[in-house]
Amino acid sequence: MVPAFTSYPVPAREVRHEITVVNSRFIATLAPVFDVEAARAFIQRIRAEFSDATHNVPAYLVGYGDSVIAHSSDDGEPSGTAGRPALTVLRGSGLGDVAVVVTRYFGGTKLGTGGLVRAYTQAVQEVLARTPRARKVLAHTLLLAVPYSLYERVRDLTPVHGGAVLDSDFGVDVTLTIRLPVDRLDTYQSALQELSGGRLQAEVMETEVAIVPLGAQSDD
Repeated sequence: MVPAFTSYPVPAREVRHEITVVNSRFIATLAPVFDVEAARAFIQRIRAEFSDATHNVPAYLVGYGDSVIAHSSDDGEPSGTAGRPALTVLRGSGLGDVAVVVTRYFGGTKLGTGGLVRAYTQAVQEVLARTPRARKVLAHTLLLAVPYSLYERVRDLTPVHGGAVLDSDFGVDVTLTIRLPVDRLDTYQSALQELSGGRLQAEVMETEVAIVPLGAQSDD
C-alpha cells in the first residue's frame, strides 16, 4: 500500500545573492533543508563562513503546510526587523524545506527599523527570485528489462511521464532502473504496453520520497 504524501516545491540547490543598502552589504544564502538538524547545520556553516560579519540572520521552514516547523532569529538586530521579515518572505514563496541566512556587514549608516525590514525583505526576495525549483514527491524505483530494439524509445518515453533513468545495465537485454512519481505509474505502464505490444511491464522495487526537477511532476 502506498503511504499518503502531498508533494510540494523545494529549492533545487543552494543559491547566494548579495545586495547593498546604504553601504551595508546583505548576503543572502538560501538552501534546501529536509529536517531541523540539516537547517541548524546549514546556519552554523554560514555563520562560520562569515564569522566576521555584523549579523547572520537565519530563517527556515522545514516541512510544508500544516506540518511545517518554522524558525527565525534577529541575531542582534532590533526585535522584529530581520528574522521575522525573512521568514515572512519564505512563507510567501510557496516553498517547503527551505532555509536562508542573511549576512550583514554594517556600512556605517544606521537604516532604522523600517529600513532594516525593507533590506532583509529585499535580500530574501532577490535570492528567491534566483533559486531554481524542484519538487519533493513520493516516487517508485522501477526495474525494467528492455530489448535493445526498444531501448531508445523507452529511454525517450520515460521523462515524458515524469520519470528519470537512474541506471542502465547492458546485458542480454538493457535493464533500466527508473525513478517515477507514484501518480504516474499507471499511465507509464500503459504507455510501455502500447509501445511494446504488451511485452513490457516495469517492476516496482521500492517507494520513497525523492526530489525531482520541477516540470517532471505536475502541480497539485
